[in-house]
Amino acid sequence: MALNLDQLATFVNVADLGSFTAAADKEGLTQPAVSLQVKGLEQRLGVRLIERVGRRAQPTAAGLELLAHSRRLLQDAAAAEEAMMPHRDGASGRVRIGSGGTASIHLLPRAIAAARKSMPGLEITVHIGNADDILRDLEANSLDIAVIALPASGRNLEIEPFYEEELLAVAPAGSRMPDGGPDAAFMRDRTLLLYEGGNTRRAIDAWLAAPDTRIRPAMEFGSIEAIKELVAVGLGWSILPGLAVKRDRAGLVTTSSLQPKLTRRLGMVLRRDKHLTRGLREMMKCLRAFEG
Repeated sequence: MALNLDQLATFVNVADLGSFTAAADKEGLTQPAVSLQVKGLEQRLGVRLIERVGRRAQPTAAGLELLAHSRRLLQDAAAAEEAMMPHRDGASGRVRIGSGGTASIHLLPRAIAAARKSMPGLEITVHIGNADDILRDLEANSLDIAVIALPASGRNLEIEPFYEEELLAVAPAGSRMPDGGPDAAFMRDRTLLLYEGGNTRRAIDAWLAAPDTRIRPAMEFGSIEAIKELVAVGLGWSILPGLAVKRDRAGLVTTSSLQPKLTRRLGMVLRRDKHLTRGLREMMKCLRAFEG
């Protein structure tokens, strides 16, 4: 059986005040109740802790040794309780987010900034990876929420789409785009630099597909930012999420909607049994409010 903090506190009061009655007054208890607290602690430890010397209650040798430990334990307990106050009041907490590269660079920073403005004590960590790995970590509860390109599936997962993003044709600056935007046949004739793997790539492959034709890009990369840089220096064309290219203020690339348009949906994914802390609710609210 663990030590009882209430018993320790009562023991310290008796030792400090030299009186069971004074300790009872301080704690708002009866004198017999204080005596029972001390007696219970003595029985738990198997030693005498308080002895009467005249009219004064004083700690025994064992009591003197326990007194130092008790003060430290009570101080640590008070510090632990104080540390929990912000969590109890909802002023702090932790949110662990899993995300793909584009969302982590172009979407999450603004949503995180909004959440931290509302809850300055909120600790937010972001793990970047592919969707399959992120969903495995989510199901293992090593992440609190995933922000990924849909679709996603899992028996124990709740999925909420929150943002639809257009995928754009991206070419070196000065390239001529067809009126109305390039179609699949036009893009298949370009030197293509495409993102490898994931739901976004599957959507692009489906859009580019032609009967009896397998899409073979000139190069594949695991970084959308790297693809954007390679397009900018004239090594090819690509199809990239709008969030990744809309801030190209230097005019290094030319962009256009595709014909027909191609979009992807980003979603929040959580375990069905996930406890929604205030911090997690705030993060979800800021994601829903995101505007590209």
